[in-house]
Amino acid sequence: MALTFRSEVRTIAFRDPFRIARDPNAATATTVLVELVDDAAAGLAGLGEGFPDAYYGETPATMAAVLPLLLAAVGEPEWTLDGLAAAGARMDEALGNNGAAKCALDIALHDLAAKRAGQPLHAFLGLSAAIPPTDFSLGIDAPDVVAERARRAARFPALKVKVGGPSDLATLEAVRAVYAGPIRVDANTAWTPEGALGFLPELERLGVELVEQPFPARRYDDLRWLQDRSPLPIVADESAVGIDDLDALVGVVAGVNVKLAKCGGVGAAKRMLERARDLGFRTFLGCMEETSVGIAASAAVASLADWVDLDGCLLLADDPFEGLVLDGECRWRLSSEPGLGVRRRA
Repeated sequence: MALTFRSEVRTIAFRDPFRIARDPNAATATTVLVELVDDAAAGLAGLGEGFPDAYYGETPATMAAVLPLLLAAVGEPEWTLDGLAAAGARMDEALGNNGAAKCALDIALHDLAAKRAGQPLHAFLGLSAAIPPTDFSLGIDAPDVVAERARRAARFPALKVKVGGPSDLATLEAVRAVYAGPIRVDANTAWTPEGALGFLPELERLGVELVEQPFPARRYDDLRWLQDRSPLPIVADESAVGIDDLDALVGVVAGVNVKLAKCGGVGAAKRMLERARDLGFRTFLGCMEETSVGIAASAAVASLADWVDLDGCLLLADDPFEGLVLDGECRWRLSSEPGLGVRRRA
């Protein structure tokens, strides 16, 4: 077989504690890195990453178990966009779900294909290098602590504030006191319909731009009920895992959050973003707490997004990769090098 791989589990500390409503861990991020070697191309290698989230049924152990099966399903792909799409389809046929494992291989395949073609990944995908700026995310903590982090992140054009704790209003008030730009609120499934409806006037008053996943996944009736009453766009995240979820969300929410680690990688994200736009959704491109490998792959499709939340590597105390650069407007500068344009730090 021409393709061989090795994987590595990395647990990396956060710069600041980062907690969301459905995950008590605030100290570290655990991700899985893949290197895919093409023996038929003088050992050329592609980098990939998948962030396992137990909420979606994945752990480093499940990824280790299924990666060989998925690579066997890929076989020896044609190194074109259609060929990689066919490889992704074979992975889906071999195994359902397991988006992070598929993501790791899919990113590595696209990195390798773009390197073989001598093109930056976004160009290989036929997409623009002009992308929106990223926001910066603030985890749940005491209001004064979150406000201090907001003050330090004031250069970002928008802040994404994690909510779902007992101090949501106090936190947002504290952030607004030190930050004048748009605030995006992400409840990660923690709110109730009645609580969310009562909170809407306060969110408007505080200049909140959007509300992400207020209720548990697939509570379509509750999401539609709130969106019908909300002047702010409601964005589905945990309810929008892959492209097959989109049709059920039409008329339910205004936007969807696409993440490579949920939907299965670069190719799947490109197709999901394009389909979401065709269906009339506003598109949000998000991330997990990934290294520069996952963020660079996401940035390659960011021209298809209205809103961008690609700050995962910025939350880490020690990103093991380099080459991805944030410009003065907080836009990721897409590499002119072939592939992802990132490399391991020496």
